[in-house]
Amino acid sequence: MGLLKITAREQIPAEYMDTPIGELVEYQNLGREHKEYDSPRLLVGMCMDNRKQLKIPRNFAYVIRTAGANMRGCEFPISYAISVGGVTHMAFIAHDQCGMSGLGARKEQFVKGMVENAGWDRERAERLFIESAPRYEIGDEADFIGREAERVRGLYPGVTVAAMLYTLNDHTLSLIV
Repeated sequence: MGLLKITAREQIPAEYMDTPIGELVEYQNLGREHKEYDSPRLLVGMCMDNRKQLKIPRNFAYVIRTAGANMRGCEFPISYAISVGGVTHMAFIAHDQCGMSGLGARKEQFVKGMVENAGWDRERAERLFIESAPRYEIGDEADFIGREAERVRGLYPGVTVAAMLYTLNDHTLSLIV
């Protein structure tokens, strides 16, 4: 998989041009002027990390935020956005420097934080980490979100799903191709 950083409208792939996915890239990367929307045109699945902020108009998208942009377990809200909300396009957005990448290196920080901040005992905190970290570890961010988009495409073949990477240093989106 490779990254396609879009710095001009002409770089948007034909399959996304003049679609909600292309519009998302234009809003985020190209400063497209915001339009008014009565209902969402897109479902965005992205990491819960607070360092990311999408530059999208109100009512443009449903947004689901989860650790690492891992959409496993979110099939009902995704299905709701498709069936009731009428969306036919999704963008799954991972980001660089994600805390869910390389979780093993954060075990002690996690345990200490649960003891100090949540009032847990060390054994309980370690058990939670050991039981949960494998589910949330994503490895390489771009590879993970590409696989996640592919998995969701298989669940919803009538929906267009794009995988993207958000770069924290410049707040832009790249398509994963």
